Amino acid sequence: MEDRLRILLCEDDENLGMLLREYLQAKGYNADLFADGESGYKAFLKGKYDLCVLDVMMPKKDGFALAQEIRTVNAEVPIIFLTAKSIKEDILEGFKIGADDYITKPFSMEELVFRIEAILRRVRGKKGKEVTMYRIGKFTFDTQKQVLMIGDKVTKLTTKESELLSLLCAHVNEILERNYALKTIWIDDNYFNARSMDVYITKLRKHLREDPSIEIINIHGKGYKLIAPEADASK
Repeated sequence: MEDRLRILLCEDDENLGMLLREYLQAKGYNADLFADGESGYKAFLKGKYDLCVLDVMMPKKDGFALAQEIRTVNAEVPIIFLTAKSIKEDILEGFKIGADDYITKPFSMEELVFRIEAILRRVRGKKGKEVTMYRIGKFTFDTQKQVLMIGDKVTKLTTKESELLSLLCAHVNEILERNYALKTIWIDDNYFNARSMDVYITKLRKHLREDPSIEIINIHGKGYKLIAPEADASK
C-alpha cells in the first residue's frame, strides 16, 4: 500500500510482541511495538496511529487504563484488546471502555489481521456513505464527525456508538434486527459481541435522554427500535 497504516502494538511478552510486529509488517502495516502501557501512551501522544492493539495485562499501566487514556485524546481510533483471560466481566469492561474488538489468547495471527482489516473497512467505509446528517427530535447527529448535538451541547461519539446510532436512525420507528446490527458492525453475532452491543445501547440512551420524546426500546427476541418524532436524513 502506498501509505502504510500505522498500528500501535503494546504487548509485554517479548517473543509474542516481536512475532506480531513482524507479521503485521509483512502484511503491509507499520507496527510500533511497546512492552508496557506507559511507553505505549507516550508513543500514542507523539504519533498518529490508525489502530491500537493492546494487551490487557501489562506492567506500569494495563491495557484498560491505557485505552481509557487513549480515548480521552482520541475517541475514534479503533482499539483491539489481547488477553489471556476469557472472563465475561473483563471482556465487558473492555467494551465499556470503547473497544472495537477483543481477542483471547491463544489466537492465530491470521485471525488478528482479519479482524484488523474488518475494523478498518468499517471505519473507512463511513466516508462513502451518502447520509451525513440526521435530525433526531431535538438532536442533530453528524455521522461524519461522529458528534451528537443539542442546543450548545456537543457530544463526541466513539466509532461503535456512531455506527450503531446510524443504523438506528436508518431504521427509525422500525425494528432494527439484533443479528443484522451485530453482523454489520461486529461481523460476528456471538455472545460477547451481543453483550457489547447492549452496553453501547445503554450509552446511546444516556446520550439521548435530554430529549424525552426519543427512546430506544428493546423488542424481545428481535432487536431494538429507535422511537423519535423525526429522523430526517441529509447528504
